[in-house]
Amino acid sequence: MDKNSIIGFVLIGAIMVGWFAFDYKQREKAAIAEMQEQAVLAAQQQAEAEATALEQAVAAEVVEVPDSLAVPAPVLVDTTYTLSNDVLSLGFSSIGARLTSAHILPVEGRDYTDWQGNEIDLIKGKSRVNFTLDALSTDQLQFDRDAEASSDSVLVLSAPYQSGRIVEEFHLQKGSYLIKALVRFEGITARSNKVRMEFAVTVPRLEKGYRNEKMYSKVNYAYPDDKDIEDIGGARDQKEPVQSSVSWFAFQQQFFSIIVRSEKTYRSGELAVAYYPENDPDKNLMDCSASMLIDYASRAESYEIPFEMYIGPNHYDTLKSYGQNYERIIPLGGWLVGWFTRFVIIPVFNFLHRFISNFGLIILLMTIFIKLVVLPLAYKSYSSSAKMQVLKPEIDKINAKFPKQEDAMKKQQATMALYKRAGVSPMGGCLPMLIQFPILWAMYRFFPASIELRHQSFLWAKDLSTYDDVLSWGFDILWLDHISLFALLMALSMFFYSKVMTTNQSSGDDPTSKMMRFMSLYMMPVMMFFICNSLSSGLSYYYLLSNLITMLETWIIRRYFVKPDEIMKRLAATEGKPVPKSKWQQRLEEAQKMQRQMEQQKKNGRR
Repeated sequence: MDKNSIIGFVLIGAIMVGWFAFDYKQREKAAIAEMQEQAVLAAQQQAEAEATALEQAVAAEVVEVPDSLAVPAPVLVDTTYTLSNDVLSLGFSSIGARLTSAHILPVEGRDYTDWQGNEIDLIKGKSRVNFTLDALSTDQLQFDRDAEASSDSVLVLSAPYQSGRIVEEFHLQKGSYLIKALVRFEGITARSNKVRMEFAVTVPRLEKGYRNEKMYSKVNYAYPDDKDIEDIGGARDQKEPVQSSVSWFAFQQQFFSIIVRSEKTYRSGELAVAYYPENDPDKNLMDCSASMLIDYASRAESYEIPFEMYIGPNHYDTLKSYGQNYERIIPLGGWLVGWFTRFVIIPVFNFLHRFISNFGLIILLMTIFIKLVVLPLAYKSYSSSAKMQVLKPEIDKINAKFPKQEDAMKKQQATMALYKRAGVSPMGGCLPMLIQFPILWAMYRFFPASIELRHQSFLWAKDLSTYDDVLSWGFDILWLDHISLFALLMALSMFFYSKVMTTNQSSGDDPTSKMMRFMSLYMMPVMMFFICNSLSSGLSYYYLLSNLITMLETWIIRRYFVKPDEIMKRLAATEGKPVPKSKWQQRLEEAQKMQRQMEQQKKNGRR
C-alpha cells in the first residue's frame, strides 16, 4: 500500500476517531442528564407528597360550608369516542376532546409491532391536546358526540360555552395515517387575538436498542417555505423557544412520528423533549410537548382553525406524498450525502423491493450495484496500489541507498522519480478513496433510518434495523453489553484486507510508516467494530459485503490488469533519462529546498 493510500486511511480513521469521541461524550452527557432528571423527579415527588400531607392536615381543621351556600362544581363524565380506518385507530376523551390513544393497526406486508411483537400504541393515555383563548380552556369542558354530523370517517365533538359553543372535527380516510381536523369557536367574542394550542404526548419505547432509538428520536419543526427542518433532542433533554412562524412540528420516534401542521401557521411558541431512563418501568421513551400561538380574529362570531395530524410510520414515500416536506424528518445526511441517498439509494432500494422480498439479497444486489458505479474510481485506487507492490523491490533499493534520517528528502525525491518513470500517480490511491467516502456515509445514515428493514430477518439476524446480538451479558464492559456478529465479521474483513494490502509494504525503520500500518491494520477495524456493534445489522452486513467485494476487485485487477513485466520494461526504458517533473513535484522540491535552508540556518545559529 502506497503512502497516499495510507494517508487516505488515516484521514478516514481520524474522522472515525472524532465520531467515536463525540459519541462517547454524548452518551456521557446523556447519562449525567438522566441522573439529574431522576434527582429532580425524586425531589418533585417528595415535595408533592409533603404538599398533599399539608393539604390534608389543613382540610381536617376547615369548617365545612353548608350545602345551601356551596356552589356545585360541574361533573365531567369521561367517555371515549373512537375514530378508525384500516390502518389507524384513535380514541378521544369527552373531557376536552383530548386525543387519548393512537393505535397502529396490523396490515399485511407491514410488520408494525414493537420489538417484542406487541401492537403499537403510539399514544396511550398520557397526552394533552388543549386550546386556550382568554379564560377558556378546552380541557375543562364536557364534549359530546354530534351524531348527525359524525360518520364512520368523521368524528364531530362539541361543547357549550357561555352563549356559544366549541366544535372539534376529525376526518380520517381509509388507508391514511393523516387526520384532517379543525377547531371552531361559534358565538364567542374574545379579547385576545391569539389562541394557544398545546400538544403533549408520552412516546413509548418500541425498539430493541435503547441508545440507538434514543439517538434517532427527537422533536422537529419546519419554517414556512423552507425545505430544511430544525430539530431538538437527539438523546438529550432540551427546550427550544421559537420566536418566528412555524409551519409544522413533529414528535419523532426512530421509526414512527406524530406530526401536527396548522394551515394558519404557528406564529411562535415553545417546544420541549425530555427522555426517560433505560430502566423506566413503564417502558416510556420520551415526553414531547409543544405550546404554539395561532392568530385569532377576536371580533368574529365564528372562527375556525384547520390543522392536520400525521400519526404513523416514517416511510419516506408516504411522508413525501403529502407535499409538506414531512420526509425531511428522516435523517439521510447533509446536502451531498442526502442527495445521493434520496436520488440513488432509495430508488434502487425500492426498485429491487418490487421484485425481491428477501432484504439480505436486496442489500447484496445494492452493494454490487454501488460497487459497479464507483468501479472507475476504485480501479485507479486498486491499480495504483497493485503497481506499488510491483515497485517494492525498487523502493527497497532506494531505502537502502538513503538509510540516514537526514537523507529523507533525497529518498522522497528518488521515490517520486521512480513513480513518474513507472507511470504511477502519487495521488492515485488516496483521492478515489476519499471520493467514495460520502457513499459509505450515505449508507451509514440510510440503514438505521430505513423502516423497510424493521423486523426483517436474514441469516442469524432477526431484525436488520438493529444489532444482531449473538452474545449479550446485560451490563457494560468497555462500552459493550453485547457482541454483534455482523459487526465482528465486518471488522475481521477490514483486518484481513489491510493485512493483504500491507504484507509487502516496505516500512523499514520509519516510525511514521509503522504507525500508519498499525492504524490501518488494527485501529480502524477495532474502531469500526465499536461504532457498528450497536447500530443496524443491515449496515454492518453492507460494510462486510463491501469489504469482500473490494478484496475480490483488488485480486482481479492485480491478476489480470496490472502487468509487472510492462512496468519493469518501462522502468528499463527510462533508465538514465531525465524525468519530466510535474507541477506537484516542482512545488514539493521547492518546499524541500526551503526546509533544507531553514535547517542549515539553524545549524549555523548553533555554531
